[in-house]
Amino acid sequence: MLEKLSGYPEIIAKNDSYKTDEKRHKRVVSPSFYFYRNLLRVVLYSNKKVKKGIYDRYNWVGSSLEIMRNLEEAGLKFDITGMGNLRKIDGPVIFIGNHMSTLETLVLPGIIQPVKPVIFIIKKELVDFPLFGPIAAARYPIIVGRTNPREDFKLVMDEGKKRLEDGRSIVVFPQKTRTPFLDSSSFNTMGIKLAKRNNVPVIPIALATDAWPNGKIIKDIGKLDPSKTVYFAFGEPMKVEGSGSAQHQKVLEFIKQKLKEWGREKLIVN
Repeated sequence: MLEKLSGYPEIIAKNDSYKTDEKRHKRVVSPSFYFYRNLLRVVLYSNKKVKKGIYDRYNWVGSSLEIMRNLEEAGLKFDITGMGNLRKIDGPVIFIGNHMSTLETLVLPGIIQPVKPVIFIIKKELVDFPLFGPIAAARYPIIVGRTNPREDFKLVMDEGKKRLEDGRSIVVFPQKTRTPFLDSSSFNTMGIKLAKRNNVPVIPIALATDAWPNGKIIKDIGKLDPSKTVYFAFGEPMKVEGSGSAQHQKVLEFIKQKLKEWGREKLIVN
C-alpha cells in the first residue's frame, strides 16, 4: 500500500508545512460514502496484515496516509504546519493535543511516525472495537480503562517510561473524550507529568478536525464536511520545569491561539 503513495510520506515529513493540492480532489457525488467505502477497504486490508503478524511501522504509516489521501480525494483539505519542530529533538517526546474526532487517531501516525517512532494512549473500548481494534492494539499502545483514574495514571506512568526508554514518543490527548470543544477544565496534566518524570520535552499539537464530526448513530461515522479545512499545528519543544504548570498553560494557549487563527474560536469553552 505504501509504495503506491508516490513520495507522499516524504512530502509531509521532510518539509515544515503541507497543504492539500486541490488536484487530489475527486468529483464524487457523496464524499462520505466515497470515503467510508475506501476506509473499510483499508481497515480490512490492515487487519489481514495484523492477523499474519506483519503489520509493522511501514504498514501503519501506509494505511494512515492512505486514509488521509482518501479524505483528500473526498474533498477535504489539509493544512499542516510546524513539522520542523519534530526534528529539533533527537530523542522521544510527549505530544499533547486536543482531541476532536476519529480523524487524528487515524491520520497522525502517517504524519509523525516517519519522523519519530510514536505510540498512542488509547481507551480499552477502542481496542475492543471489531474494525479498528486489531490495528490499534498492534502498534504498542498504552491502553487505559477510564473506570479508575488512579490505576490509569499509574499504568500510563509505568508503561510510558518503558515506551520512552524504547525510543518511542507518546501522543497524549488529555481531554476525557473526543469533542469539538476545548474546555481547559477537562484538560488534565497527565502528559506534562509523564514528560517531567522521564525528563523528555513536550511538543504541543493543536488540531481542528471537525470536518469529520462524530456520528449521530455510530460515533465514528459522521458526515464529512469538505467546507472545513483540517488543521494540524506542532509547537516548539518545551522542557518541563518545576511543577509543569507553566508548560501546561503554554500547551493550552498554543491550542487556543491556533483555533482562533483557524476561525474556530467558538469551539473554545474557557
